[in-house]
Amino acid sequence: QVQLVESGGGSVQAGGSLRLSCAASGRTFYKYAMGWFRQAPGKEREFVAAIRRSGGSTYYTDSVKGRFTISRDVAKNTVYLQMNGLKPEDTAIYYCRAVRFDQDFWGQGTQVTVSS
Repeated sequence: QVQLVESGGGSVQAGGSLRLSCAASGRTFYKYAMGWFRQAPGKEREFVAAIRRSGGSTYYTDSVKGRFTISRDVAKNTVYLQMNGLKPEDTAIYYCRAVRFDQDFWGQGTQVTVSS
């Protein structure tokens, strides 16, 4: 079992930055691929970024490429999402996800609000 707790959300103006953190419980964190998803009001949850368990490969949705960076610190059992150049359309609840084979865990989400 993995428990995920997101933090770092908040309200910023367009062009600003935030760093989201996702702290994971358990000693097997390093075995999981990790991802960030988001859900805006009235919209479906969508993929934002992912990182392989080795940390060697990262993936991004097109709308955040060049602005967001996903990373992980195995020693701290934490995955991060550095968000720069934020836009109003980035406003959403951001969720952390851990996946390994048939195991799939989600955090409770953290709100990000970007004003123009």
